[in-house]
Amino acid sequence: MKNIFLIGMPSSGKSTLGKRIAEALHYRFIDTDKLIIRQEGRSIADIFAQSGEAYFRELERRVLRTIRPGGSLVVSTGGGMPCFHDNMAYINATGVSVFLDVPVDVLVQRIMAHAQEDRPLNNPSAPDLSEVLQKRYETRLPVYSQANIIISGETNEDEVLRRVGEWL
Repeated sequence: MKNIFLIGMPSSGKSTLGKRIAEALHYRFIDTDKLIIRQEGRSIADIFAQSGEAYFRELERRVLRTIRPGGSLVVSTGGGMPCFHDNMAYINATGVSVFLDVPVDVLVQRIMAHAQEDRPLNNPSAPDLSEVLQKRYETRLPVYSQANIIISGETNEDEVLRRVGEWL
């Protein structure tokens, strides 16, 4: 069966929905950020701090290329993954892409509620978090919009399953 790639901004619900969708479809769930952490033996924040963003984006490219078509996987991608190294083209060539298009104000609320310091580009204590996310969203939107399926607003697994079912 086709792989399903969930793309979107950080805190858009890719991992949360991805686990539920995988369970409902009897697919396996993988999170590319977790694969990178396991491979590198350090956090994403440490990778950024010690090796830089360019190195991290190369790691994302390499990890993505290990995901082969037809694996019956639900893949939660890092928020920036589709935007570098022709990754979006690879995603669309090897599976069904689903863009979880969540409003920036909701993303800000979620990031602040989780207060995760492991997201080097989204500091929950930054006073300009909303503006930073809005600019990043606008920059990434042309790439995200290449997804096979676009689900806008907050959503649930039933809606995603219904829409993905049309592509499987």
